Amino acid sequence: MKKNFVLSHPKKPYQRLIEEAKNEVKQYIKAERKKALPDGADFWGFNCKFGQTVDKARTIHEGDINTNISSAQSQHWKTFYLEVIPTPKQRAKRSED
Repeated sequence: MKKNFVLSHPKKPYQRLIEEAKNEVKQYIKAERKKALPDGADFWGFNCKFGQTVDKARTIHEGDINTNISSAQSQHWKTFYLEVIPTPKQRAKRSED
């Protein structure tokens, strides 16, 4: 998912648009996690970028998506860019101490 979210609408309040954006991202991640994993992978990880525009987007952790959207809300951004790319990953083995 590579998307510019527009936070202005003639009939919808700003808060509702923020909630819709968070929900859309949550549903996308949920759907991607249900897909079959390739051989050798343990789970779906997500490479994420967030910013006001594509050029200003910086890498973030998937757990910080809602925090960043809330931050954009507090700064009254009119749009924001979010990129969420699923990647198959393997769990790291714990070292035995």
